Amino acid sequence: MAKKPTEKAAQEKEAPKKTAAKKTTSKTATKKTTTKTAEKKAPAKSVAKATTKAKTTKKEALEEVAVTPEVQVVSVPVLETKGNVAVVAEKAKESSNDDFLANFNWENYEEGIDVIEGEELKKFEKLVEENFVDTADEDVVVGKVVYMTDREAIIDINAKSEGVISLNEFRYNPDLKIGDSVEVVVDTREDRTGQLVLSHRKARVIKAWDRVNNAHDNSEIVNGFVKCRTKGGMIVDVFGIEAFLPGSQIDVKPIRDYDQYVNKTMEFKVVKINHEFKNVVVSHKALIEADIEEQKKEIIGQLEKGQVLEGTVKNITSYGVFIDLGGVDGLIHITDLSWSRINHPTEILELDQKLNVVILDFDDNKSRIQLGLKQLSGHPWDNLADDLKEGDKVKGKVVVIADYGAFIEIEEGVEGLVHVSEMSWSTHLRSAQDFVNVGDEVEAIVLSLDRESRKMSLGIKQITPDPWTDITAKYPVGSIHKGIVRNFTNFGVFIELEEGIDGLVYISDLSWTKKVKHPSEVLTLGDKIEVVVMELDVDGRKLSLGHKQTKDNPWDKYEKEFAVDSSHTTTISEIVEKGATLHFNEDIVAFVPARHLEKEDGSKLVKGEEATFKIIEFNKEFKRVVASHTAIFKDQEAKIVKNAAKKIAASNSEKATLGDLDALANLKEQMENEE
Repeated sequence: MAKKPTEKAAQEKEAPKKTAAKKTTSKTATKKTTTKTAEKKAPAKSVAKATTKAKTTKKEALEEVAVTPEVQVVSVPVLETKGNVAVVAEKAKESSNDDFLANFNWENYEEGIDVIEGEELKKFEKLVEENFVDTADEDVVVGKVVYMTDREAIIDINAKSEGVISLNEFRYNPDLKIGDSVEVVVDTREDRTGQLVLSHRKARVIKAWDRVNNAHDNSEIVNGFVKCRTKGGMIVDVFGIEAFLPGSQIDVKPIRDYDQYVNKTMEFKVVKINHEFKNVVVSHKALIEADIEEQKKEIIGQLEKGQVLEGTVKNITSYGVFIDLGGVDGLIHITDLSWSRINHPTEILELDQKLNVVILDFDDNKSRIQLGLKQLSGHPWDNLADDLKEGDKVKGKVVVIADYGAFIEIEEGVEGLVHVSEMSWSTHLRSAQDFVNVGDEVEAIVLSLDRESRKMSLGIKQITPDPWTDITAKYPVGSIHKGIVRNFTNFGVFIELEEGIDGLVYISDLSWTKKVKHPSEVLTLGDKIEVVVMELDVDGRKLSLGHKQTKDNPWDKYEKEFAVDSSHTTTISEIVEKGATLHFNEDIVAFVPARHLEKEDGSKLVKGEEATFKIIEFNKEFKRVVASHTAIFKDQEAKIVKNAAKKIAASNSEKATLGDLDALANLKEQMENEE
C-alpha cells in the first residue's frame, strides 16, 4: 500500500529526479521488509535490551523522527497504519524529499528505542556486573551484615532481596556484628516463604579448599587451631577444614604430653592432600626443621673430638641416650654414661635434662656422633688405694651375674670378677646364680690385681677353709654318710656331703635290682640318701660313692631261691614281641621266650594267665632270669619216654634171646633131617 503513492509521485518528476525516486523506493521497500522481520523478532529483542531503556510507542518514534536537526519540518499526526509511511514521504517531499529519506532512522522507527553506542553499553554492562549478583550462580560472594536477630543474620549481597543465614554457622566468630563483611554462597534462591537463603559454612569450605590447595602448592605457612587429640596425633582446624597433625610432626623432639597443645593456635605447613578422600595432613615439625637445618650445618662445621658441649636428653633407650646438641643429635652409649655399671640409663638420667657431654668420635659425614659422659670425670681406678694388694679381703656389691661368674663392685667404678670356680670348693661347677644374687653384699679375697689393664680377680670360697685338707679323716673309705642330691648326669648323680665336698654315685651303683637308665627314675633333686665312700682321690679332689652298697645284695638270696630247674607259679605280666615277662617279686623280673609259652595242648599262654614256670637261666651279675612253661611238661614227657624206653629195651632183649634159641633149635633140626 505504501509502494503505489511513492511510484506515482516519481512519475510526475523529471528524469534525474525519477532516478532518485526509484532509489528511494528501493530503500523504502527494503526498510518495510526489515520492519516485518523486526516485528516478528521484536519480543526477543525487547527482552535482550530490557535493561538499557524503556520501549516507546511507534507513534512517539515517528514524532521524534519528524523533528530532525537536518530537515526542518512540521510534525504531522501519523496514524499507526502502513499507509502512514506514504503520507510522511509526501510531506517530506515538499521540503526535501531526498534528504529526509536518506537520513531517516528506520531502526529507531522499527524498534521504538534510541540506539545506544557500543562503549556506553559496555559501561552499563560493567556496572551491572559489579553491582548485581546472579543468585543462580554457585560462586562465593561477599555480603554485608545489615541486621541481626537472635537466631539469624540478614546479609546484603546486592541481589533483589537480602538473604538470611543461621547464626549457628558463625559459632567460630562470636564477635559478628552489623557491618561485618562475610563470605557466602547462595543455598536456596527461594524457600517456601520466598526468602533468599545463604550459607556461610559452604562458602568457608569452598574457600578453604582453595586456600589449602594454594598453601600446599606454594609451600605457604598457615595458621591452625588445635581442636583435640586423636589416635596417633591431633585434629587441627585449618580454614574451617579438619586436618590431621601426626604426633611425629608436632615437634622435632618426641612428644610425651599431647594435651599441652589442645586449644592452641599454631603455624603449620600443608604437607599432603588427598583429594579423593578429602584428607589434609599438616606439619609443625617441617617449620622447625628448616631453622634447625641451618643450626645443624653451623654446629657440624665446628665439631672436634674432645670438644665439650651442652645438650638436652632427647630420648632414652635400653642401649643409650640421645642428646640434642641444638639441632644435631648424638648418642651416649650406656657404657659411656658412668664408670660404675648400670642396668638402664634412667638410673642416672631423665628426659629433658640438660648436661655437658664430650665428643668421643664421629663418622666422615658427621651424621653419627658418639658422645661420652663419664669421660668428664677421672677414672675410679686412678683413685684406687695404693695399699690394696693380692690376698686382701674386700667387701662389695654384686652388680652383674653372668654364666661364668659375678662382678663385684668394691668401689664406685671399680669391679672385680669372681669366677664360678672361685665361689665354692666343690669341683662340680654350677651357675653363679646358685651362690649369689644381684645386689648381695659379699666378702671376697683379691686373687689378682692388674692396675694397668684395670682388671681384678676375686674369690669367695677362699673366705672359708678348704674342706679337702682333712678329707681322709672325715670321709674314710667304707664309711657311710648322708648327702643331698644336687645334680643329675646321664652317667650318675652328684651327692653333696657338705659345702665344697661332692661325690659321684654312678648309675650302676644306685640299685641292686632295677635297671636304671637315668638317675631321675629313682631320685629327685634335694633328696637325702645314704651313701658309702667307695674311693677317695685327695689330689684330684674326687670322691666316689655308692648307694646300693648301703644295703645287702638281694641277688645273693635270689641266687638260691631261683636256682636253675627250680619251679615257681605266677601269672603272665606282659606279652612282648619275642615272648613274655613275669614278676616273681618286686626285684625279680623273668623273661619267657615265645617257644616256651606253649602249653601241653599246643596252645600258648596269654596275658594274666597263671601257670608254673621253670627257671632255665639265672645270671646274678647281669640280673638276668629266664623261665619256661613248656619245660615243665616236656621234662615229664621225657621221663615217661625214658622209662618206657627202658622197659621196651628190656622186653626186646628178652624176646630176642628166646627167638634165637628157637631159631637155632629149628636150624639144628633141619640140618639133621638133611643128613
